[in-house]
Amino acid sequence: MVSAIDGPRSTLFSPLPLKGNISFSALEQASISKTMIRALRHAPRGSCVCWGIPFEVGDPVLVTTDPVSVKIGPVTAPWMVLMHTTDVRSADLPSHGFGTTPFQQLGEHVCDYVVLYADGVKERVAVKRRRQIGSFHCQWGDTCFEAVGQTKPRPLAGGSDAPVRNDQWGFNQTLATSADNFRPWLSWIWAWENPRPEKEVLGLRLEPVTGPVLLFGISAGYVSSFPLRWQARRKALLRLPGGEKFDPSLDGTGLLKQIQLDLGQVISAQARPIYPQDTWQETYNNRVPDISSDEILVEFTAHPEARFHLSDGKTVPVAELEKETTSSVLEVVPSSDRTVTVRAVDKGTGRPIPVKLHVHGEFGEYLAPVDRQRIPNVWWFQDYTVDFSHRVFKGIANPSAEVHHCTYIPGETKMKLPQGRVYVEASKGFEFRPVRKVVEITPTTDEVVIELERVLPWRARGWVTADTHVHFLSPASALLEGSGEGVNVVNLLASQWGELMTNVGDFDGRTVFGSREAGGDGEHLVRVGTENRQHVLGHISLLGYSGDIITPLCVGGPGESALGDPVETLLTEWAIRCKEQGGVVILPHYPNPRCENAATIVTGNADGVEMTSWGYLYSGINPYSLHDWYRYLNCGYLVAAVGGTDKMSADTAVGTVRTYAAIGPDRAFTYENWKAAVRNANTFVTYGPLLEFNVEGKPPGSRFKISATGGTVDVTWHIASATIPMSRVELIVNGEIRESRGVRPDEDTGRWAVKLEKSSWLALLVRGHYPDKPEIITAHSSPVMVEVNGSPFMAAADALTILEQIEGALAYIDTVGTRADEATYKRMRLALTSAHRDLHNRMHQLGHYHRHEPGEDEQGNQ
Repeated sequence: MVSAIDGPRSTLFSPLPLKGNISFSALEQASISKTMIRALRHAPRGSCVCWGIPFEVGDPVLVTTDPVSVKIGPVTAPWMVLMHTTDVRSADLPSHGFGTTPFQQLGEHVCDYVVLYADGVKERVAVKRRRQIGSFHCQWGDTCFEAVGQTKPRPLAGGSDAPVRNDQWGFNQTLATSADNFRPWLSWIWAWENPRPEKEVLGLRLEPVTGPVLLFGISAGYVSSFPLRWQARRKALLRLPGGEKFDPSLDGTGLLKQIQLDLGQVISAQARPIYPQDTWQETYNNRVPDISSDEILVEFTAHPEARFHLSDGKTVPVAELEKETTSSVLEVVPSSDRTVTVRAVDKGTGRPIPVKLHVHGEFGEYLAPVDRQRIPNVWWFQDYTVDFSHRVFKGIANPSAEVHHCTYIPGETKMKLPQGRVYVEASKGFEFRPVRKVVEITPTTDEVVIELERVLPWRARGWVTADTHVHFLSPASALLEGSGEGVNVVNLLASQWGELMTNVGDFDGRTVFGSREAGGDGEHLVRVGTENRQHVLGHISLLGYSGDIITPLCVGGPGESALGDPVETLLTEWAIRCKEQGGVVILPHYPNPRCENAATIVTGNADGVEMTSWGYLYSGINPYSLHDWYRYLNCGYLVAAVGGTDKMSADTAVGTVRTYAAIGPDRAFTYENWKAAVRNANTFVTYGPLLEFNVEGKPPGSRFKISATGGTVDVTWHIASATIPMSRVELIVNGEIRESRGVRPDEDTGRWAVKLEKSSWLALLVRGHYPDKPEIITAHSSPVMVEVNGSPFMAAADALTILEQIEGALAYIDTVGTRADEATYKRMRLALTSAHRDLHNRMHQLGHYHRHEPGEDEQGNQ
């Protein structure tokens, strides 16, 4: 038995007894289509609840060629709600057409329903196809105008923790469905308003015209307005009983366990974010809210006479929420009914500027622009709009509930806001001071203007920002998010994930989106490159190269490429091709996967190593990444420090950690000049603080020599932050802290005289933190390399670790790596052996001897 129940039943409707004229089993021999007969097993029966309205379905009433009368009373009611359906009947085309169409004939007269009153009066109602009744099988676009499908619309459990069929995954991201086009059987619910509600109704006569018609049930309704029309969505605050925990999971019909509606639907339920409302303007940007343990923000749409049904069995009328005295369990949240233009402008020029924007109301409810997601999706590869949802990062597969939703606007947007106070946050990267303000929305508010001031002049001094590692956005979305974050260059990387290829259609090997040549302002650019990957040997980002896309994108099988793909290309070989095509080579999310990237650095084919945020604003630069990078600097391999987010979902903002590269105040900002700056290693990586650092007046990336006796070098620095407060600055020399001092939180300068006795690299490290967070490494410069004559760069212990990585790459392709062919294998092995020999021989030439593994040819490596 198929029982159609889409939620709790309303007590304002009573199912009427209906004695049918045919059994379901007998319908299989009736004059209906074979298609309808096959679908009969899915037809509802027994006790049903449709749109909150109860029906009792026994034997149905079938009308084909002759009228049928049924007793349904006596009953008095202002509404009669019928559950019925009709057979498939294709619309006839004109004789000069091409046959029939599967769509229903619009307005075709199916039958008459004649309502029989106790006083002998009859009320005849014409029932027409696609008006009051529809086919049991509904084609897309073929729904009724005055009736609704038997099951009310429901939310879907979006997000990767909800089990869902692969072929339904995309639909699940809509978070809502009517599902009428997917049902094997569809009954239609039609509400007829009784013109004589005070008169007793005794029966109903069904007179066929172009039938057949199946009538399953009738319910008498006692509501004051059309039963099937819900009001626009609203929000309410649900307070759970003491000790009860919020359960956000949905059952198979899209219902929550703790709150449901009869004549309506709960759209979403989320634990209430608790923001510091009283001190909002003094608190810092992007701070995640606390989360209430017992208060739930519920969004709903409902009939005015609907009731909430709670987990303890109590019910609360929707109408009660509109009263001034609120329920102790449910409290109405003010409606967002005032359309307001929100503009973000540069305080200095008054011009609109793209920004990252957050707005919430008095109850902590997130308020999105009309063209943005109200419920942003933070899961991997599941966000398709320009949103940022800052959360306490616990890994891609382990999201947290503490989420601070934002979106990006191009300088102006439309929003529907509630009257009263709203809390606004706007930011634009690291050189503008973020804004938090409280705005009073009145019945006459048409516009809200947010002024942001550029307070740090690094761009004017010739520095440009970049994110070296972004995935899954379209170029236009990347351009908006980058400009909203104050990122001048977004490197959008095409790649492969098993059988999935992403952004490959955006790659053309030439276009710089946002450039003046491409119709942009030339200040914010997007260039599509590739991230080529192998799960053991490592990943490599190939930026800004021209010509054909460098393939294969990934090799060696899961988890990067497809099953059965051989290991046919090395990172070092990809890097060489990128350089030949004019690109920049970056080792992403450095140093992992830690393997063949060692050979790429040793052979001089890597331009930068990437410090990665992994989506978390408070993590800072990973000391492990720095420590491994220091090994190569200690051995004399100058590789720039760059910043890239590896953005793959809405919980990572473009430029959370970013590269600052100096092109100089007198050189034009172009993508080509940015690449040159990265190759020159005049860069620093930052989570917010900005720096300038010089050794003997020379910037990061410089190399110079001093005499064999060593000497003292003059180190100068200037640091400033408009976002995260700074706490300490440190001078790193050959991987160790040589100088350290506390600094002012917003801006400071300093100078050190540093004595060098051997070849040394020097870099600046800045620490900082928000008041309620631990101290982190917030910024780090690329090094200045100072060579003392006769003292070459070489740290034997670090060199051995580098050699071990190259040996690991050799061991992998020798053993478990799937081989393409013998020639390919030998080519790759020769490249790795050559890199290993170069470093190994350097060590020996400098007198650093080490123990060789059994069977290793000492002489062969010299």
